[in-house]
Amino acid sequence: MKAEKFKSPFKGRSLLNWIDWKKEEIQWILDTAFLVKKQSHKGEVHQRFLGKTIALIFEKRSTRTRSSFETAFGEEGGHPVFMSTADIQLGGKESVEDTARVLGRMFSAIEFRGFSQEHVELLAKHSGVPVINGLTDSFHPTQVLADIMTLKEEFGYLKGLTVCFCGDGRNNMARSLMLICAKFGINFSIFAPKELSPDEEIIKICTPFAKESGAVITISDEISVVKGADCLYTDVWVSMGEETLKDERTKLLQPYQVNRELMAATGKSSTIFLHCLPAVKGQEVTEDVFESSASKVFDQAENRKHTIKAIMLALI
Repeated sequence: MKAEKFKSPFKGRSLLNWIDWKKEEIQWILDTAFLVKKQSHKGEVHQRFLGKTIALIFEKRSTRTRSSFETAFGEEGGHPVFMSTADIQLGGKESVEDTARVLGRMFSAIEFRGFSQEHVELLAKHSGVPVINGLTDSFHPTQVLADIMTLKEEFGYLKGLTVCFCGDGRNNMARSLMLICAKFGINFSIFAPKELSPDEEIIKICTPFAKESGAVITISDEISVVKGADCLYTDVWVSMGEETLKDERTKLLQPYQVNRELMAATGKSSTIFLHCLPAVKGQEVTEDVFESSASKVFDQAENRKHTIKAIMLALI
């Protein structure tokens, strides 16, 4: 059996975040995601990764990211190899640079899901193969591609939509959403306490992209910021590695919970709810919103697989 040929202008490139990617380039991958989703739903079988291998490095646990990478790569005839911190020496007994040079000689590509953005950048610098950021404390690029795919499916367009992130405005999801929305001309707001506002660095990065696309970025601790939002988005209040802050964070973020009142405050009956999952129902979102018809979280979760397959096809 021969592997199918798939032509991509991005072969050999890494995805560490979306900063250095042009809107048209991201759109190309998004279009590919819609193509592979259609093929999947029709039951088509392809072997575009036949003879290819990918190293999946996971410092942080995962349901959607791991499932997406393993099933998407395996269904295309490739061989994914899962590596947890219990399996390899990354950054411990062996330097990240040395691990990168070893894996680069054995694998077609590397995925990294962990804490340090520096680690994923070192893997890309020293491995000689495409590296995909499956999540770091700074960015979550594969997730937000699935998010805008879900928005496009729901509304039929992206430019001019308004997405409001509610909760911890400093986390990797808020940062990554701000970035990709700025690229696509999607108005982006953050409803967060002042103590958890995004850092100036990410705002500085996103501002010129927003200016070019026409997107408006708004950050506020006032509930009025959600008015007009087409989508309310939230994430867990306590990220991995911050468990000791649970009580403090819960008290601080309670007023920013996505509930029926907050959904109504958008002034739009068409507003949808998104969450990168897993969700702690009763904290960042009430169960009635999570289980409502406005919630598109499981469409969003499925789209992780199709967008990740499209990213791998583009890079590998």
